[in-house]
Amino acid sequence: MSAVLAATRASWLTPTRAPWLVAAAGLALLCLAFRPEVQAAVTVWNTSTAYGHCWLVLPIVGWLLWERRLVLEAGVAHPSFWPVLLALPLAAFWTLADWLGIMEGRQLAVVGFAELLLIAALGFPLWWALSAAFLYLLFLVPFGAFLTPALQHFTTSFIIGGLHLLDIPVDADAFHIRIPEGMFYVAEACAGLRFLIASVAFGTLYAVTIFRSPWRRAAFIAVACVVPVVANGVRGLGIVLLGHLLGSAEAGAADHLIYGWVFFSAVILLLALAGLPFRQDSEADAAVPEPRGPPARPLALLLACVPVLLVAFAGPILAGGLGAHGRATAALVPRVLAPASCQAGASTLDGAVSTQLFQCGAARLRVIATTLPAGANPARILDAARLAALEGLGTDIDSEGWRSPAGRPWMMLSARDTGRNAAYAVWSGGTQMTGGLRDRLRMARGMMGGGQSVAISVVAEGQDADALRAFLRQGFLF
Repeated sequence: MSAVLAATRASWLTPTRAPWLVAAAGLALLCLAFRPEVQAAVTVWNTSTAYGHCWLVLPIVGWLLWERRLVLEAGVAHPSFWPVLLALPLAAFWTLADWLGIMEGRQLAVVGFAELLLIAALGFPLWWALSAAFLYLLFLVPFGAFLTPALQHFTTSFIIGGLHLLDIPVDADAFHIRIPEGMFYVAEACAGLRFLIASVAFGTLYAVTIFRSPWRRAAFIAVACVVPVVANGVRGLGIVLLGHLLGSAEAGAADHLIYGWVFFSAVILLLALAGLPFRQDSEADAAVPEPRGPPARPLALLLACVPVLLVAFAGPILAGGLGAHGRATAALVPRVLAPASCQAGASTLDGAVSTQLFQCGAARLRVIATTLPAGANPARILDAARLAALEGLGTDIDSEGWRSPAGRPWMMLSARDTGRNAAYAVWSGGTQMTGGLRDRLRMARGMMGGGQSVAISVVAEGQDADALRAFLRQGFLF
């Protein structure tokens, strides 16, 4: 029996397989060390229709590796020691993303560590021969949400321009488009982000499968980025024109998301057909790197991979140490400058969280103020504001930036399934903000300086969007 086990171990722990086993063990350690990033990604895959395709990324990577099995069988791994030099700035990038509360940045850094680990274990020549599969791992990261406002602006401008060309009367206010037959709203779900993300993922897979030339691959991927954005503008214009022809905005917009996916599928099919005349998949596959001597010894593998892992782990360890030293502060209860028509109700104070109720005519509003410890991470500040606003709001949420007449910024949330509304903002260093990149930089500076931050959420307990905006016009004092 012992002889059989020894033979089995010998068959698995061959010099050819050892780099792959070390790489697999290192990737498992990365997933454990960066568990919050992995969990956050899986949560987005499960809850967002724009990123449901991420579940297919790992099977696609496996298929791409199988397509390049000749490289896997003939390629010889030779560990590289220089990836640890690139791991140092990548660790700094992860730390910066953590300070700014940008989860997508942290997740991109984790995928970057995985790529560096693969290069360290396999060597650059073998990694490059398989790079089409390895780089596809980037699509595990649910990034791109920051493009939504820009896509909304483009779609709105495209629709307005098309209506002007067709001499249809139109009036626009932000993302609201009014024609004689009614009003249309270019919501986040209509911005085309899900079409864009899916198109880029498909276009990249199509390019690395059909083409061999790097230039053709890059050109097709670029087209896959532009076409869905323009196509979504055409789709939006078509919906408005349908409402114009039917004489009802509601009739034109009915089931527009379902029709949108049908339209998008047709666009993707046309994109694939357009690439077929230039296909190169009948040509030879990726060249097998020539062997450069015998496979590396286990000690060389460890000396190449362990430093990369140590540098990667330094970020979470440092962030945990900094987070543990946040100083607790007394709760700051804001004085609400409510409209004269609003009557203050009960108020409670539970630790660092204060809650105040207001009755504004038929509308009932709840103000939640959460005081964060001095030096709190920007992500924690923004999460406190957003989570308090989302509690009990609904599941199908639209968000929109809004400024009061006094110039105070708020992030407005509305639930399409319940009709309820809420808003949130944060105060950091005496400045009101909503969490854009510039705001996160300010909060990061405040964190390093030990400044105090307060997250404010205002929730309308009914379908009272107008009452909520009227309430927010006044502001708060601390």
